[in-house]
Amino acid sequence: MKQSNSIYTRTFRAAGAVVAHRLVTMAGAQATTQGEKVMGASAFDVDDTKLGVAEIIGTTVVEAGAAIGIGDSLITDSAGRAIPVTGNLAVTAGATAVTSSAANGEILEGADLPEFVFADALESASAAGEFIEVLLRR
Repeated sequence: MKQSNSIYTRTFRAAGAVVAHRLVTMAGAQATTQGEKVMGASAFDVDDTKLGVAEIIGTTVVEAGAAIGIGDSLITDSAGRAIPVTGNLAVTAGATAVTSSAANGEILEGADLPEFVFADALESASAAGEFIEVLLRR
């Protein structure tokens, strides 16, 4: 297994058991919904209600939930492991007409994308269960 080279970590109180090198939500729980927003990867196994450390900026080691290629954009699977994005995250140039709602006085409101990309793969994984180094996004 590779050594983590994390730049920044955050302490969290576990809301349920969290497995090392799996993704942690903003609420301190191991991720359970594919594509959900995560704070980072747990550095160690953490028991329910105990304090843990999430690596949130820099590089870290995560468990793969599927085959991953170098450079793939990554989301969480339903077990808190890393998988490649499953949807199209970009709009093709010229494919969608865009108009301003400012002209009619409406206020635009933003929302999260359907899949929260948390990292880019620095290494490949041939199958689920392998551990790879990733570059965390913020």
